[in-house]
Amino acid sequence: MNESVPQAGTPQGVMPEPEVPIEVEPELEYDPAAPAPLDVDRTPTGNAEVDAQLDRLGDADHLATDGHVEVYEDVHRGLRDALTALDARPGPPAPTRHPTTAPQ
Repeated sequence: MNESVPQAGTPQGVMPEPEVPIEVEPELEYDPAAPAPLDVDRTPTGNAEVDAQLDRLGDADHLATDGHVEVYEDVHRGLRDALTALDARPGPPAPTRHPTTAPQ
């Protein structure tokens, strides 16, 4: 139809609004964020096993965010093992009781 001629059922002199096609945004595929170092300072604890695990957190700085979970879980497991080992180590021997002489 000619756009200058009103459509049937349209009041004289009123032009219908042209239909604007609705733009549908294409679905974006999941794209994890690029590596972004957190630059978190890690202060040594004095325990070599714990410090090694905490240093491992720096590995996540070079990974995309979807790779962080694997590093965090590995560090968590290592810290748990290190702390469990601290509990399992034998401490100093308990003081022995000296037998007392029999009362007279």
